[in-house]
Amino acid sequence: MLTLVELLAELKTLATGDAVDKLARINAIFSNPKNPAEYQVGRHYVAAMLQTTVETQLDSLDPADRKSAIHCARLVFPRGPAARVLRRVTNDTDPNVRALARRTAEELGFSSTLPPDVRFKSDRLGRFATTGWAFGIFASKRISAAKPKKPTRPQAIAAYALPELASAADVAALVGVEPANLDQLCRPGTGSGSGYVEFEIAKAKGGTRRIAAPRKPLRTVQRKILDAILAKVPMHEACHGFVKGRSTVTNAKPHEAAALVLKLDLKDFFPTVHYRRVVGLFSFLGYNEGVAKQLAALTTYRPKRPDGTVVWPGVLPQGAPTSPALANLACRRLDQRLAKLAEKYGAVYTRYADDLTLSFAKPPEIRIGRLLWFVDAICEMEGFIERPDKRRILRAKHQQRVTGIVVNAGIHVPRADRKKFRAILFNCKKHGVASQAKGRADFEAYLQGYAAYVHMVEPALGAKWIAEVAKLVGEPHA
Repeated sequence: MLTLVELLAELKTLATGDAVDKLARINAIFSNPKNPAEYQVGRHYVAAMLQTTVETQLDSLDPADRKSAIHCARLVFPRGPAARVLRRVTNDTDPNVRALARRTAEELGFSSTLPPDVRFKSDRLGRFATTGWAFGIFASKRISAAKPKKPTRPQAIAAYALPELASAADVAALVGVEPANLDQLCRPGTGSGSGYVEFEIAKAKGGTRRIAAPRKPLRTVQRKILDAILAKVPMHEACHGFVKGRSTVTNAKPHEAAALVLKLDLKDFFPTVHYRRVVGLFSFLGYNEGVAKQLAALTTYRPKRPDGTVVWPGVLPQGAPTSPALANLACRRLDQRLAKLAEKYGAVYTRYADDLTLSFAKPPEIRIGRLLWFVDAICEMEGFIERPDKRRILRAKHQQRVTGIVVNAGIHVPRADRKKFRAILFNCKKHGVASQAKGRADFEAYLQGYAAYVHMVEPALGAKWIAEVAKLVGEPHA
């Protein structure tokens, strides 16, 4: 048995090292329930060091890594951090990870803080069952078969003039490929013959974002699905991202001159919408099971782990033209519920992709903490996780930005951004455009694009800058 000093030294070496299996080795140390009291000191000592490692491992594509992180939370973490870890994975896409997280929550005595879902019995789906995760956006077949429900909505195929598809052959005809080629387009991973390429891009605030972009043949197919089906289905009025005729400006405008603005963020917005949910969406639109599965397979991505095994179920890829529309459709009930909640308490609600905004024209009567609890509960019931670390409460005495636009009095481009662009234009006039490009091949396009953006937010200033940029780059302007 290790002494306390030896234990702490070994734990520090493991926690601060870069060993691939360090969580598994730490879990092995604490897995014996008969360990002496010194091991309790070791738990407290190492818990904070492992926070980042556990969070990173929860983002792994490999379910084994996520399960190891769950074990670490149970054995090492205090109750608060353990609860946060488990909350992220009690609705995991992998059934084994999900089951382990729910069992661990039971063992630690955690109970769901969500309102109960009256459609289901707790013994069917467990204490952490939530509305949006039963099966796509529907109840599971097992439960639905016991109590068949009459349709309460008109079939979307007729209501929105969608193409009638009865088989995979009809899907192939719609997207312009041979039926035999559909399976090839749905191949997992990014190897030769698969439909995707994968790469990472830097996030604006640090870290990287994994992008899975469809290759040209699959991208063409997805655009046809988007144009023929998804683009015809109306989005909720509160949804402003990736919707024709709406923009960051229409998303910000309802929050002008607010006494209080609440900004929230959904975690892993696209990957949260997985294959089964997409099948549920296409089924909701009126397509039979076979067609819904084929359309879902063409619009979701199944990455491969390093050992060659395929991650299942597939998820919406960041980079596919169909992903924004499918994610917005998956949020229709979320938008409706949050809009009604906002209306009840005298607020306005909008959503731009994964950014949620609520604002109050006058100081709210409800306590902000209670309102945030309701918002958080609704998000989780609808199959999404809200990120508490990205919450922002902006009062009128501070600058209030909504999707990058200042809304304190009217809508404006932030002053710092205006000053920076004005200085760039001045230097371009004085020293030439090339002097400010600093090696950027697309610098002229940047000048034109930013001036057009300002014109969208502040028409008068934008028109002036569009004219100035046109003179600088030698192009006519309207």
